[in-house]
Amino acid sequence: MVPKSSISGKEMHVFQSLNGLRALADRVHFKAWFLDQFGVLHDGKQPYPGAISTLEKLASQGVKLVIISNSSRRASTTIEKMKSLGFDSSLFLGAITSGELTHQYLARRDDLWFAKLGNSCIHMTWSDRGAISLEGLDLQVVENIEDADFILAHGTEALGLPSGDALPMKLEDLEKILEGCALKKIPMVVANPDFVTVEARALLVMPGTLAAKYEKLGGEVKWMGKPDEVIYKSAMAMAGVEACDCIAVGDSLHHDIKGANVSGIQSAFITGGIHANELGLVSFGDVAQPSALESLISEYDAYPTYVLPAFQW
Repeated sequence: MVPKSSISGKEMHVFQSLNGLRALADRVHFKAWFLDQFGVLHDGKQPYPGAISTLEKLASQGVKLVIISNSSRRASTTIEKMKSLGFDSSLFLGAITSGELTHQYLARRDDLWFAKLGNSCIHMTWSDRGAISLEGLDLQVVENIEDADFILAHGTEALGLPSGDALPMKLEDLEKILEGCALKKIPMVVANPDFVTVEARALLVMPGTLAAKYEKLGGEVKWMGKPDEVIYKSAMAMAGVEACDCIAVGDSLHHDIKGANVSGIQSAFITGGIHANELGLVSFGDVAQPSALESLISEYDAYPTYVLPAFQW
C-alpha cells in the first residue's frame, strides 16, 4: 500500500525522491524491471547520459530487464533500435510494444473484440519516421471510409494506401478523416497510445492524440498499450513474475505511472522526459521542485512510488 497523508482535507501522495537508482536497486530487490525507452533510456536520437552504464549495473544484479513501450513498431524493431543506439541488446529479456500487441491480436483474432473487426481498414501511419508494414495480417487497406471496417492508427504523419505506400498528410487532415469515420461509427485500434513523445528535446505528436480526438467525436477506441494493464500483464508473463516482484520505470504520468498503478506494481517516475517543461526543468539532471511534482501528480491522478531526475546510477 502506498503511504498517503491528509493535508487540508485532501489526500497527498507520498513518494520517495532519489538521486539515482543505486539506492533503490541495493535496497529493494525487484526480480524484474519494466523499462520505458523514449524519455528514459534515450531521446529517440541518442542515449541519455549514464543510461547505458546504469542498465549494465542493473543487469549485473541478475534482474530481468524488459522494455515496455507504446511504440507502434514490432518488438524486434525496438530491440534493433536499442542496439543501434549502443545498448547491449543481450541484457534485455525482450520487449513488449503496443505495436507488437496490436499485430498479435490482429493476427490471432482470438479476442472477441478483435474477432468482430473485419479486414478492411483506414490506415494512419508514419511517413518521415518510416511507414508501418501490415505484412502477415491479411488486411485490406482502403481509402474510402465507406469501405472500411475499422481504423488502424500506427502514426500521425500519413495515410496508408492500398499499394502499400504512404501518402504524407497533415494532422488536421487526418482528423477530418476521423470525423467521417465517426459518422459511420467504425471502431479504432490505436497501436501507440502515447499523446506525445520526446525526440531530442522536442515533443512530437503521437497516435494517442488522434485516438483521444476520436473518442471526443463519439468513436470507440481500443487502446493497445500503456496505461492499459494488457501490456503490463504481458511483461509479467514474459518475465515469469508477480506484480509484487517488479517495478515499472517511465517518464509519462498518464501512461507509465498510471498503468503501473492500474496493474498493482510499483513505479519510478523519471522527471526529465515528456514532463520536463511542465516541471520547469531546463537541463538534463535538473531536480524538480516538490511542490511542482505534487501538483503534476495530482493533476494526472497517477502516483509513483519513487521519483528520479534521470535513469542514472
